[in-house]
Amino acid sequence: MPRVALVTGGTRGIGAAVCKALKQAGYSVAANYAGNAEAAAKFTEETGIPAFKWDVSDFAACKAGVAEVEAALGPVDVLVNNAGITRDGMLHKMTPEQWYAVINTNLNSVFNMCRQVIEGMRDRNFGRIVTISSINGQKGQMGQTNYSAAKAGEIGFTKALAQENARKGITVNAICPGYIGTEMVRAVPQEVLDKQILPNIPVGRLGEPEEIARCVAFLVADDAGFITGATLTANGGQYMA
Repeated sequence: MPRVALVTGGTRGIGAAVCKALKQAGYSVAANYAGNAEAAAKFTEETGIPAFKWDVSDFAACKAGVAEVEAALGPVDVLVNNAGITRDGMLHKMTPEQWYAVINTNLNSVFNMCRQVIEGMRDRNFGRIVTISSINGQKGQMGQTNYSAAKAGEIGFTKALAQENARKGITVNAICPGYIGTEMVRAVPQEVLDKQILPNIPVGRLGEPEEIARCVAFLVADDAGFITGATLTANGGQYMA
C-alpha cells in the first residue's frame, strides 16, 4: 500500500505543486483547503487528488478533517503543513484581528494538525512532518511582525517536535522558501519585482513552486530518515542562514 500524504493549503500555489510531486513519487495524496471551492474542484479534476475542506486554525475541524482523510485513504504517514495567510501592516497600526488571524492560521494550525497525526505515527514507528516556514521567519520583515513571528515559531516547533520523536522513526523538518512565483507574488507589479525584489536575490529570479515541492519530496522519502530538526533554506541566496 502506498504511504498516505496530507498537504494543508494543498490546492493552490506551493501546496498544489507539493501534492503533484508526492503523487508522482507514489504517495496516496490528500489536499486540504479552506475556502476556494472552485479552485479545489479544478485542482481535483486536473490531478485526481481528492480535496478536503476544513479550517486548519480550528482544532476540532482538524480532528474531523483528518478523520475523514484517514477513513478515505488510510492513516496519514506524511504531513505537510503548508497553509498560511498574510495580513500585513506596521505594528503601530496592526489590529488584534490581523495579528490573531495570522498566528492562528500559520502557527496554531501546525499544532492543530500535528496533534492529530503524531500518536498514529508513533504507534507505527514511522512519520514524516514538513512545515513550510519562510525566509521572513529567519530574517524578519518590516510590516510582517505577525507573519514573521508565526514563521519563526514554526521553526522552533519543528526543532522541539523532532527531538521528541527521533527515536520513533519520525522526522520533523522545516523549509524556508524565499520569493516563489506563486499567484500572489506574480500579482506584485512588475516594476516592484524588477527594482525592489529581484536585485536582492543573487540567482536573479523568483523560485518556482516545483522547486519547493522537490525539497518536500526529498525530506519525506524513506531514505531521508537521518535528517530531522533541520531547516532547509530555499531562497536563491537572498538570505544565507
